[in-house]
Amino acid sequence: MFFSRKINKESTKVEVWECEWSNKGTGMAKKEYIRKIGDEDEIEFNHNAYCAADAVCWAPGRTIGNIAVSSEEAFGMFEGTSGNDAVLPCQIIPCGKFRHGARRWYCKTHQIHWGTKADFASASESGDVKCSNHLTKMSYVINPLEVEFQEFEEIGIWCSLPPGLSSEEIKPRPPEIHVHKRFSGEDKKTIDRDFDAVVCSYNQDLDLFENTEITQIQITPPAAFEFVRSIEEERRMSCVSCKKCGYPHLDLGDFAINPHRKHFCGNCGNDSIWSSEAIVSTPLKPLHDQFNNSNAYICPERELDLDQYEGRRFEVWASTPAVVWTANRPQEKGIHAHVYESGRRIVDDTFARVIYKGQELSRRTLWENMIRNTMY
Repeated sequence: MFFSRKINKESTKVEVWECEWSNKGTGMAKKEYIRKIGDEDEIEFNHNAYCAADAVCWAPGRTIGNIAVSSEEAFGMFEGTSGNDAVLPCQIIPCGKFRHGARRWYCKTHQIHWGTKADFASASESGDVKCSNHLTKMSYVINPLEVEFQEFEEIGIWCSLPPGLSSEEIKPRPPEIHVHKRFSGEDKKTIDRDFDAVVCSYNQDLDLFENTEITQIQITPPAAFEFVRSIEEERRMSCVSCKKCGYPHLDLGDFAINPHRKHFCGNCGNDSIWSSEAIVSTPLKPLHDQFNNSNAYICPERELDLDQYEGRRFEVWASTPAVVWTANRPQEKGIHAHVYESGRRIVDDTFARVIYKGQELSRRTLWENMIRNTMY
């Protein structure tokens, strides 16, 4: 069960209904209105009563998405385990009033206010309350990898990007989330691969966020991508919380490129949040800083001459800072390279200097190429 809103065509009032999904297994699930809870104006309703679900959704390349969208209403839409073309239902909540005094609502899924005369006029014959962004296609993953931080494990989480140089054609692709995990003191990794998105278990004892209801931190490709870019391009970064709901704020798109003081809450729609200085805000910043060596780097004393591997396939990246780094040692900063022979990776390391065709590669140039090769 979940709750949704619809318009009564006769009274033009917004009603709260209890709903459920039906016809699963026969295509797109259909939302059915089961029981009217009451008129929005006449009841006290907990609009946070949407059940948390094992689904994480996000909008690639757009500013919408409060780090991720997760609700029971969204969960009922999927039959596959992942995809990039989901059209998600609106999650409409009350959000104070417009300046002229009329009530307004906010769509948590698509990050836009609702309640103007045009919004009422465009309501469907069924009375469904839908925001103007309701057809936006979003990416999703069901049952994403959940990362728990244990004292006996080393965990690294990166934003995986296309290479900046390769012996083969580089096909642009969206960012992904790379996770490596191993037991402390061991060389072999128990996890070392890319994921569509991951969630990190969050303990309130860490005291990273003002809202005490937060139990997970979702790491999506857009959030990780902008976080790494902010570090690499030296943008001032912090995390500001909403004064009304306490949720951390996430800047994406143009808002992540240009530090600013006024912010917009993606959780409750509060559009009057101010930081003390111009910043890019992201919930990944306090998570990143929680671990002692996240901001510590060393340059490895290693060199690689790719000309010695003539005829072999290779890929080269500018090493990027980890979103999360729990190991009790600094990260290595330099140029990361893979070299393959007969399908087997024979070089997989980070180097201070990499030579190709007799010239030393530039880490900055590799980084710029990686950004150009990223679909976002």
